[in-house]
Amino acid sequence: MNRLQLTASVIEREPLRYTPAGVPIASCTLQHRTEVVEAGIARLVELTMPALAAGAASGKLESCEMGVETLFTGFLAKKSRNARTLVFHITELQDIGKD
Repeated sequence: MNRLQLTASVIEREPLRYTPAGVPIASCTLQHRTEVVEAGIARLVELTMPALAAGAASGKLESCEMGVETLFTGFLAKKSRNARTLVFHITELQDIGKD
């Protein structure tokens, strides 16, 4: 199964675009920071990753405030057919806020 849930915040956003079929696509860069325990040792994990949302999810991503912690759900796929880099395709998002 290819399913990813990530708590992150939007740090960059590209202008909304449309596919030739008229489907809206919202693209952004997400930033995640957390501490996890691996092999009994605490480890700080920090990362940024490219992400996009299509259709109805694109509107939700467009209205997502920059820097606000949000729970993103979706899947990973190649950026293009021949690419090696991955992009997080967001299918659901839930604003969980951040103080």
